[in-house]
Amino acid sequence: MTFTPHGKHLIAGDWIATEARFASSPAFGDSHSFSAGDAGLVDRACAAAEAAFWAYGWTARKERAAFLEAIADEIEARGAVLTEIAMQESSLPEARLQGERGRTTGQLRLFAAHIRKGDYLDRRHDPALPDRAPLPRPDLRMMQRPVGPVAVFGASNFPLAFSVAGGDTASALAAGCPVVVKGHPAHPGTSEVVAEAVLAAITRCDMPAGVFSMIHGNTNETGTALVTHPLIRAVGFTGSYHGGKALFDLCAARPEPIPFFGELGSINPTFLLPAALAARGAALAQGWVGSLTLGAGQFCTNPGLLILTEGPDAETFVTAAQAAAEAVAEQTMLTDGIAAAYARGAKVMAGEGAGVLVAGGTAGRKARAALLRVTAAEFLAKPALAHEVFGPVGLIVTARDGDEMLALARALEGQLTATLHLDGGDMALAARLAPVLERKAGRLLANGWPTGVEVADAMVHGGPFPASTNFGATSVGTLAIRRFLRPVCYQNLPDALLPDDLRT
Repeated sequence: MTFTPHGKHLIAGDWIATEARFASSPAFGDSHSFSAGDAGLVDRACAAAEAAFWAYGWTARKERAAFLEAIADEIEARGAVLTEIAMQESSLPEARLQGERGRTTGQLRLFAAHIRKGDYLDRRHDPALPDRAPLPRPDLRMMQRPVGPVAVFGASNFPLAFSVAGGDTASALAAGCPVVVKGHPAHPGTSEVVAEAVLAAITRCDMPAGVFSMIHGNTNETGTALVTHPLIRAVGFTGSYHGGKALFDLCAARPEPIPFFGELGSINPTFLLPAALAARGAALAQGWVGSLTLGAGQFCTNPGLLILTEGPDAETFVTAAQAAAEAVAEQTMLTDGIAAAYARGAKVMAGEGAGVLVAGGTAGRKARAALLRVTAAEFLAKPALAHEVFGPVGLIVTARDGDEMLALARALEGQLTATLHLDGGDMALAARLAPVLERKAGRLLANGWPTGVEVADAMVHGGPFPASTNFGATSVGTLAIRRFLRPVCYQNLPDALLPDDLRT
């Protein structure tokens, strides 16, 4: 089959073209023309979302659950065309995209089941105590309520699971919030197909048309207009530190600031403790390089920093890791811009004094893995070495001993993940490191690799700044719904005025 996108925005049920256009830049296949968004389209979408909220925000949980499941069904019905266009735009392999589609529909169905249970509402009731002295207590009821229209930014590295109908959109719709999506220009055709699936579900479930809009754009204008629009009440974002920080600052500078839930990536430190290193160093080297280069290193949980103590076992590990990295074939990166940024980042690390073990490099979108090495003292003296480089680059840091390893852990910025590889003989050192790493990361792993984020109730995909802009939130797992809810207390209200979920 051959899919040709129509290149239009979806605004409250209508497909709209604009005179301003931009061309897609696929990894292979034909480029297509897409309408470019502007502030006027953003205003129209946000106004429709606000109008829809007065109905959608008060829908029954079972109705919203059925809507989420309908979106999942409609995405699956478009599976073949989604895979076709997403492969062309992203260069991701068919199996990866089929798995990501399953994750996307799985998230939607997970949130449907979650809101049907109702636990997320956190309902509380303090009955009135009219005879209490010295003052009576009123009847108090509390539950979580949706915040209103939410802006979502599609991510470059997950064209389905973190994009138009990904986790941010699924959790916002589950909460009762209409969504306005800014599609990512790296995969506009994929975004269009998913938007068609959402529209089909809106029609099928008789939801307000304004509950979902999707705007294309390849400039900062659309994103700026979206996060500064007075009707938007919260923002979900997955992307680069610089882009996310700029949007975060815009949200904070609004006359009425709003929460910006940005997942900005990290270097995800991995600590190889001495007993584990001595027992299985070669296997750990293979595992690390495999995780580091998975998907051309284009995962926000990519383990870009590895710390171990110096000595013969460290040298054995370095040799094995170097051989493993040299054996990894070149891979196509998501965009020309990402490939260029990867090449620049690796050069910056070398320019900061890191010794080059495997040079890596790029040719167009094609990238090869790079490995570099420094001592802990050099790493601590050069803050630029702690900056994320999005791509298949790993930095090995050798510490003199456990004390220097602990000092390095304390110096780290906020991370999405931190990993310990340990055996029985490492427990004393691990017990010193774990409390420090717990404060640094949203997810702490033992004897595993951080790439691969399970979508589940207990998952946390977030962490202290700069890994994310709100350390109390997660963008993966059912707790993600709490980002788009706020607690409301109802004092002495008659049952007829209470939300259905609070009535006696």
